[in-house]
Amino acid sequence: MPMDLADARALHDTVPVIDLHADTPKLMEWLGYDLAQDHERALPRPMGIAGHVDLPRLRAGGVAAQVFSMWTFPYPQRGCAASIHRQLDAVHAAVRAHPEKLALGLDDDDVRAAQQSGRIAALSGIEGGQALEGDIDQVATFAARGVRYIGLLHFSANQLGAPAFGLGANHGRGLTDFGKEVVTEMNRLGVIVDLAHISRAGFFDAIERTRAPVMVSHTGVLGVHRSWRNIDDEQLRAVADTGGCVGAIFARRFVGRGGADAVAAHIQHIIKVAGEDVPALGSDFDGAVVPAPGLDDVADLPRLTAALARRGMPERTLRKVLGENALRVLREVPLQVTPPGAPTPAASTGNGPERA
Repeated sequence: MPMDLADARALHDTVPVIDLHADTPKLMEWLGYDLAQDHERALPRPMGIAGHVDLPRLRAGGVAAQVFSMWTFPYPQRGCAASIHRQLDAVHAAVRAHPEKLALGLDDDDVRAAQQSGRIAALSGIEGGQALEGDIDQVATFAARGVRYIGLLHFSANQLGAPAFGLGANHGRGLTDFGKEVVTEMNRLGVIVDLAHISRAGFFDAIERTRAPVMVSHTGVLGVHRSWRNIDDEQLRAVADTGGCVGAIFARRFVGRGGADAVAAHIQHIIKVAGEDVPALGSDFDGAVVPAPGLDDVADLPRLTAALARRGMPERTLRKVLGENALRVLREVPLQVTPPGAPTPAASTGNGPERA
């Protein structure tokens, strides 16, 4: 029998579902956006470009963990690091305000523990290497605050390299020497290298340099839809060769026509090219994007699960896509610093101290 929405939502209760990319912290920094409230989107369907994620809708969608991505405007680069810290502060403040609903996390154990205790795990990433402000020591600073991945590029060239689109875009420009040093430092500290938005040459420079699994936190694939934002089959296989994962984006302009089925097509292509251990979820909610119809906010995530099931995806593979693949990468790239206040393993399944 086909999986209906109730079946899909029930499956989510048994899987540590994780979304690798939502830009909500910028709303929290700028607008004081309260994660605990059930928000109305700023614009009506289908044009709502923000207000996709909050705790009630994460709960309704059966999400166990959300990676909150921190982004900055690249020019002037001075002040980017301070903006990242304000966004981290905002997420941490939400955890302190709602400890019964939200728990900071670093790895798969934290995600599973939060799910078992009825909470949602909040992890953090950074979108754009301009946040480092040309200082490699910033990698350690952000790692000490629990940042799990850093996207090397965003919408402009920075000290690490060039983007796929935006100011200074150049697919033939690879990583700078500083960019290569940053990849090595991220490997050393257990910060995952995120290859979303980077030029094609920079992508493969990072693949060659890394000694740990990488991820593409949010992207579409060229094998399904032509867009500057999407990556090709060679790039998919290269990520797979590192043991990494690729988060399928939900943005309508990058997945093509159709709703949840359009996103499902991208996930199926990733599997066809790179194997079932590679696809993950990377919505890009709250990233000034219009989601695919029917995936209007995070509460609609079971619609994607049902669409994948309708296409014949077995439960074993569904579990990998929904969370197991991403959690494996978190496990295989362990953070090598302990943020202040991190709970001991014995305390991680209870209401121990929050991570700083």
